[in-house]
Amino acid sequence: MNKAANSPLIIENFDLYAPKLVSKEEFFSAGHRACQGCAEALAIRLMCKALGRDTVITNATGCMEVISSLYPTTAWRLPWIHVAFPCAAAVGSGVEAGLTALRRKGKIPDKRVKSVAIGGDGGTMDIGFQALSGAMERGHDMLYVCFDNEAYMNTGIQRSSGTPFMASTTTSPAGKKIPGNQVWKKNVTEIMVAHNIPYVATASPAYPIDFMNKVKKAREVKGPAYIHCLVTCPTGWRSPSETSIQLGRLAYETGVFPIYEVEDGKYRFTMPVPEKRRPVADYMKTQGRFRHVTPDQIKVIQERIDIEWEMLKIKIESSKSHAEIREQVKS
Repeated sequence: MNKAANSPLIIENFDLYAPKLVSKEEFFSAGHRACQGCAEALAIRLMCKALGRDTVITNATGCMEVISSLYPTTAWRLPWIHVAFPCAAAVGSGVEAGLTALRRKGKIPDKRVKSVAIGGDGGTMDIGFQALSGAMERGHDMLYVCFDNEAYMNTGIQRSSGTPFMASTTTSPAGKKIPGNQVWKKNVTEIMVAHNIPYVATASPAYPIDFMNKVKKAREVKGPAYIHCLVTCPTGWRSPSETSIQLGRLAYETGVFPIYEVEDGKYRFTMPVPEKRRPVADYMKTQGRFRHVTPDQIKVIQERIDIEWEMLKIKIESSKSHAEIREQVKS
């Protein structure tokens, strides 16, 4: 039987058995105060399942800190530290160094406990960027996950450097003066690749198995790892709560948010590549933050997405791992 004929059977079996591949143990409990349809809360839940025990979470100020830890309750069933907006990477690297010292002195069992720092796009790409770059440059054995909902959502939907071009926010409101945000989104994923760290990936909770596999892989990395996770926000994106997963998939199918990984310097798509990408208008039309954008402005955005997609394809087709390059240099 050929591969095409097998595909429906594979999909059917996947739907049947996928829940059995995921741990039923919950480390991010129900009852938190996230908005209905919050993809970030779902992503946190998936991340914690993939990390499992022996994990310490460092959480910068942001949506997930606000909705999960209102005194005297907590949704966290893992050791968890709340830190100020710019400090997640700094404290996460300190946790890793502290655990290493305690193991060396024999004060805690000699087993690997993963330090994981998390932050939103503002806490990662703007306010905490210096700490993130420093932690990656120093080579700490830690994972940093950026949950990017593309604005400062917990303080009033102000634009960040993760906000898309033309999106309307409270600090870049679309109107007579400007047609929304006037700056293109910062590509932090590529900046992390430039740090030459062992593992960098993009992910989305709309593709949960792919996301969890990347978290598991990053957990096993000896050294710094970074995952950039796009999470839809019904409140800030002005989108219906029930479309969060649909929007996450449209972001990939249109090329707005490519899903890939860079392991030891080698690029690789981790999801089936669409034979023909859907137009970016399909992604934008269901979000109120883009309702003011004209067809001509959509063409500008489409051209930018097309160029960035082709640039990524070139990297995937031509990149080599550091190990392959070392062998090439030796020969």
